[in-house]
Amino acid sequence: MKSKKRLSKRVVIDVRRPAEFAKGHAGSSINIPLDEIPGRLEEVKKMTQPPVLVCGGGTRHVKAFELLKENGIDSQKGGSWKDIH
Repeated sequence: MKSKKRLSKRVVIDVRRPAEFAKGHAGSSINIPLDEIPGRLEEVKKMTQPPVLVCGGGTRHVKAFELLKENGIDSQKGGSWKDIH
């Protein structure tokens, strides 16, 4: 069993679709679906720390990481939302 990553005071962005997010998500994470990130870059840029990106365990968090990187925004790949409680 994987150990849970502890993320105090970090912004966690869950890039899954709203319906997936509604079925379960990590504590104080915020939902910005992958397809909405291009229109919300300014919001992400204003975050005080690089956000941790999560999804359902697939590749969407990696795609979000690359998109933010291409736009000069630091972030961290967090993997599955289930691993960051």
